Amino acid sequence: MPNSKMLSPMIDKLSLWGKLTDEEKAAIIELPHVSRTLAMGDFIVREDESPTHCGVVLSGYAIRHKIAGNGGRQIFSLHMKGDVADLHNAVLRRADHNVQTITTARVAFIPRAAIREISARYPNVREAMWYDTLVDGSIFREWTLNVGRRDARVRTAHLLCEFGIRLSVAGLGSKTEFELPMTQEQLGDALALTPVHVNRMLMGLASEGLIQRHVREIHILDYPRLARVGDFDTRYLHLDGAGIGDGGG
Repeated sequence: MPNSKMLSPMIDKLSLWGKLTDEEKAAIIELPHVSRTLAMGDFIVREDESPTHCGVVLSGYAIRHKIAGNGGRQIFSLHMKGDVADLHNAVLRRADHNVQTITTARVAFIPRAAIREISARYPNVREAMWYDTLVDGSIFREWTLNVGRRDARVRTAHLLCEFGIRLSVAGLGSKTEFELPMTQEQLGDALALTPVHVNRMLMGLASEGLIQRHVREIHILDYPRLARVGDFDTRYLHLDGAGIGDGGG
């Protein structure tokens, strides 16, 4: 029996991309689902599986990643409250990467058939879900640019700016104060740096007066300047509807 509030974070996320009617929101709430608490390191979906469900992150954090032949891991994105972390698997027949929790997480698993049915029945919901996957693709491209063409200092500053925006929109922090959702090892796998190099970059940004940090607590002291250092522009996040303007400020 669906919980009347369980899928509210999914509604909040999809509502960023377009206005949903009360009927459409009710249809999302009524989607069949099973909610599970996953331990840190559990998989929402594994590479080469044929998924039967799509996972909505209700709390905690998950990462999308692949493992190279040499054992190295590349993280492509971070997923948080409200994200349908593997929405594209409602269409694709086989997963081509992993989605894995990095904290204890609550995840609602919705049958892919139900996702396809609601998208066929409600065009606005279909468009919002399509938009959501397109924004995921935009973030993938930005992260690829980050590791491919930006130096270590720039890519670290860029990721901190993104975290501030996305955590603020998800209600998990503010633009300038938040808890890092990743360890330094995980940041290294997202930034293609060693954990030692990540620590050095964070120390450097702190010594420049751009951030303060205590363990994993981050306070951005000068967001516009950090955005300039990080070559950061919010446009790739497509958050106009959330009141986030263009540019880094």
